[in-house]
Amino acid sequence: MTRIGLVVNPTAGKGRGTQAGHEAHQRLRAAGFDVEDLSAPTLAQATDRARAATLAGLDALVVVGGDGMVHLGANVVAGTTMPLGIVPAGTGNDFARGLGLPRTDVAAALAVLEHAIAHGPRAVDAVRVAPPGVEAYEWYVGVLSGGIDAAVNARANGLRWPRGEARYVRALLAELTSFRPYGYRVTLDDDVWESAGTLVAVANAPWFGGGLHVAPDALLDDGLLDVVLAGPFTKPGVVRIFPGIYRGRHVHDPRVQIRRSRTVLIEPVPTIGATPPPAFADGERIGPLPLRAELVAGALQVLAPPRP
Repeated sequence: MTRIGLVVNPTAGKGRGTQAGHEAHQRLRAAGFDVEDLSAPTLAQATDRARAATLAGLDALVVVGGDGMVHLGANVVAGTTMPLGIVPAGTGNDFARGLGLPRTDVAAALAVLEHAIAHGPRAVDAVRVAPPGVEAYEWYVGVLSGGIDAAVNARANGLRWPRGEARYVRALLAELTSFRPYGYRVTLDDDVWESAGTLVAVANAPWFGGGLHVAPDALLDDGLLDVVLAGPFTKPGVVRIFPGIYRGRHVHDPRVQIRRSRTVLIEPVPTIGATPPPAFADGERIGPLPLRAELVAGALQVLAPPRP
């Protein structure tokens, strides 16, 4: 019998996680799986329980929630052969969107998961991130934000309303009151970008922030990161370009560049701009710059449809 570890974020999607987690548990058991609930009061405790259970012999780890739960799951199983299943129940569900998973139907998401268990998982890339020279690292699978995108993420996490995209718009307007362009040095595999800038995003996936199409051409299994570099926009310029990110239109602005690289080092340069905010990845706080990101091809096995 296939043994599945289940981790549920009850607060995901303004409480939808509890209902989705209960439905997932019942349906998986009805399908004949041995399900062990590894949920805990905090994400740190849930991570510890999931790691202990994987060492004890799980066949798959399934997370119920949004991108934060995917981040938790990736940090448990990335770099191993243990597959990760995702039942989307969060506000953004950006990584699930990139995988082509059903994002509003628990039964449909579980049908995809069961099919992948029977026929094999899909290998996708994952990214190791840490301060330069530090051996300990954290995994992420979506997008690392290192500019106003990170500042907006931090502010949005503290808002109780509104839900979905509108929460990020509200956070952006509040963040602009004190905004001035940041100073960066971004070192890629074969190039260096040093400039005052507004946004730096190191993308393994196309979407972040609840539907912002920040890296439209990013692929989850191409072995490269799409690095989005936006120059020093004024406050009105940020307001004008931000709505277009939902449709990927920002890439047509000459002040926006997208480079591809396997490794990326982001450093603050205070002599040419403000100090960048702490970085976020998969919607979770990673920490202050400098940070080095390194893509590891095929590092994560996911219970998802094959790449189209």
